[in-house]
Amino acid sequence: MPIILLIKGILIGLMVSVPVGPVGVMCIQRTMNRGLKAGVVSGLGAASADTFYAVISSCGIGFIFTFIQKQIFWIQFLGAIILILIAIKIFYTNPAVEIRNSKNKKVKPMEEFISIFFITLSNPTVFFVFIALLASLKVFSGKINYLSGLFVISGVFAGAMLWWYLLSSIVNKFRNKIKLKQIWWLNKIMAVVVFIFGMIVLVNVVLST
Repeated sequence: MPIILLIKGILIGLMVSVPVGPVGVMCIQRTMNRGLKAGVVSGLGAASADTFYAVISSCGIGFIFTFIQKQIFWIQFLGAIILILIAIKIFYTNPAVEIRNSKNKKVKPMEEFISIFFITLSNPTVFFVFIALLASLKVFSGKINYLSGLFVISGVFAGAMLWWYLLSSIVNKFRNKIKLKQIWWLNKIMAVVVFIFGMIVLVNVVLST
């Protein structure tokens, strides 16, 4: 039934998004510094990248999978470099200035979206996670068709966006209750966490060659 496929898709979207990795940390940091819109738009970038991998997993787009396998070194290498550079930027950013600017300037949605989209996309292991989840939940136990695939993909996107919206909303709710000095320290801690994630990926990529 279509509704069952939609529900399973939502569950997959949630299960892929909930683990707090570098993308989650960055989403929290942006919400703290620039407000709910920045957090939601960043989450939209992550959800879009996850949905892209879900499309490949469910539709079996062979040539894209082959390309990812062949270029996995550069995809992960560039992703690690981007993470490290963003971590450095976060570390040296003054949250007081960002918070003040967020009140006077509009958030740049495209910039927020693209950066998170490509960071999420630089982790091709998500592809294999989707394959495992699709298999374990018996999403396509019968014949695969475009309609069933559409329901699953829509569910994955909805589940992922549900998580990112909830996360951003919760962080934004407590944002005004946290003192500026605490936000400053959170910025430093989150920058270090993102930097460590980037270095781990970079070391693993280099050692795997």
